[in-house]
Amino acid sequence: MIDSQPIPGSPETQPSMSRLRSAFMPDNFDLTHERPVYVIGGGPGGLAVAAALREQGVRAVVLEKSDAVGASWRRHYDRLRLHTTRRKSALPGLTIPRSFGRWVARDHVVRYLETYADHHELEIVTGVEVTGVERSPDGAGWLLRATGGRELTGRAVVVATGYNHTPRVPSWPGRESYGGELLHAGEYRNAQPYAGKDVLVVGVGNTGAEIAVDLVEGGAARVRLAVRTVPHIVRRSTAGWPAQSTAILVRRLPTRLVDRAAALLCRISMPDLSAKGLPRPDTGLYTRVREGAIPVQDVGLTKAVRKGLIEPVAAVESFEEDKVVLADGSRIAPAVVIAATGYHRALEGLVGDLGVLDDRGRPLAHGRRSPKEAPGLYFTGFTNPISGMFREMAIDARRIAKALAR
Repeated sequence: MIDSQPIPGSPETQPSMSRLRSAFMPDNFDLTHERPVYVIGGGPGGLAVAAALREQGVRAVVLEKSDAVGASWRRHYDRLRLHTTRRKSALPGLTIPRSFGRWVARDHVVRYLETYADHHELEIVTGVEVTGVERSPDGAGWLLRATGGRELTGRAVVVATGYNHTPRVPSWPGRESYGGELLHAGEYRNAQPYAGKDVLVVGVGNTGAEIAVDLVEGGAARVRLAVRTVPHIVRRSTAGWPAQSTAILVRRLPTRLVDRAAALLCRISMPDLSAKGLPRPDTGLYTRVREGAIPVQDVGLTKAVRKGLIEPVAAVESFEEDKVVLADGSRIAPAVVIAATGYHRALEGLVGDLGVLDDRGRPLAHGRRSPKEAPGLYFTGFTNPISGMFREMAIDARRIAKALAR
């Protein structure tokens, strides 16, 4: 149930708590706790945790700052599909319909999340942004400060605000003076506005690679791809066997062994694009994964580079009016620059003073483990695992729910 009314657990709703329980709770709900578990974020991670908690008989209230669930997925570019299979991407308690296909499209992901919230009858309050989390004055729970001056007290808090939270654009020298169009990949929807234009895509992760392919197919006059670190490129599936299944099988193996096997498989299955400006990486695939760099799934990149439709160039160093200065000293003059340069987790303002983040702003504990400095505070969805983010968020959800049920 999605609601924009006063939030359960806040002072103005305490007198009617019994009515809320009868409206939302199955018989096995734990009624010994007046305070709910608050889940911050109505994306797949937050919804999965709320559903798993409900299954365990623990009341959860999802707080979502936008006006609908799955807000980040609604903003993604049109052609995006899950890079993981439908069967291995379902959240707890509801399969993804077979009619959505093996590789689920963005719009179908949004529809699935909407159906998921309804199916589990989740308590979701939209239009509320949590701005701070701290220990409650009595030390028995957590105090959340939210928009509108709200103060909410919960027995526990699950932070699920998302891996792709705040767009990150590097502070390139001269960026403000650039005369062309500069946008982050988060603002890109489709190739239609860029038909017939010279476009530079900066960043060759999965997003940058797929946007570059989309631009080629959408009629851009020229597409260049600025590469700072050469990526590992893998087939999405081989003879029907998805790359995700391989990733699940090898993730517990020694890094060196996986690096060697991946290098051999790459030489067999992927073309050498060195002559086109995209050489093979000089570090192992799994070594890079351990450092946070996920391989690029090939959805048309290698074919486009081989045909010269996408031109790899050096990394961007700075801007000079209508020119982009590259790391090799060359200057180019694209009409449009699309920065596929990632996102900030942006957790510092929310929990930065609790000592629960590392020096890169990432949670020190994840999934079922609470930070030792903050028992009862949980994080989900802040890693980018090779085995699939939806799959890992589903696993996290069940584990968090079991920990809180105890």
